[in-house]
Amino acid sequence: MMALGTLLRKPPLPPGSCRSFWGWLNAVFNKVDHERIRAVGPDRAASEWLLRCGARVRYQGSPKWQQDYNALPTGPLGRYRIEAISATDSCIMYRGFDYLDGLEHVRDIKLEKCMYIQDQCLQRLSETSSLQRSLQQLQIISCGNVTDTGVLALHRLANLKYLYLSDLPGIREKEKTFRVLQQALPKLELELDLE
Repeated sequence: MMALGTLLRKPPLPPGSCRSFWGWLNAVFNKVDHERIRAVGPDRAASEWLLRCGARVRYQGSPKWQQDYNALPTGPLGRYRIEAISATDSCIMYRGFDYLDGLEHVRDIKLEKCMYIQDQCLQRLSETSSLQRSLQQLQIISCGNVTDTGVLALHRLANLKYLYLSDLPGIREKEKTFRVLQQALPKLELELDLE
């Protein structure tokens, strides 16, 4: 019996190996499937991506947030259009942002405690032409990899009416960054909760 226990005992995992597994899995969840986008449309494909990564979506005309991947609504192509995204504690990352292309009805996005959100993500978000037209509210909270560069990239979101920024330690030049952003978007209501 003692020999069997010795044989079945696994060697300890090297430090950080568990974290690298989750990073790999999150990257897999964010891999863009362009064939799927063509087959089911941008809103359905983006819904699948967001829910797979732990985010939630709300569709036009519905007060209910959709968070269960297995309960995604079915119906004709284009019937369910994403109006709001809440990516709190999700693993969305730059690699998956191609799913945002073609989303023409997104008015509200909340990025909170997203460990993979960084400047590159905000730049990509602001370069998405459909979001430049539709996005009106954006909240970025406790995303530690966001810096002044990412926030300044948001100036391309011409219809953005409300921006809430909180707990972003990477923002170093607050006054200058926000002055430039306010000049680029004079109608923007900017709410800050930064130390």
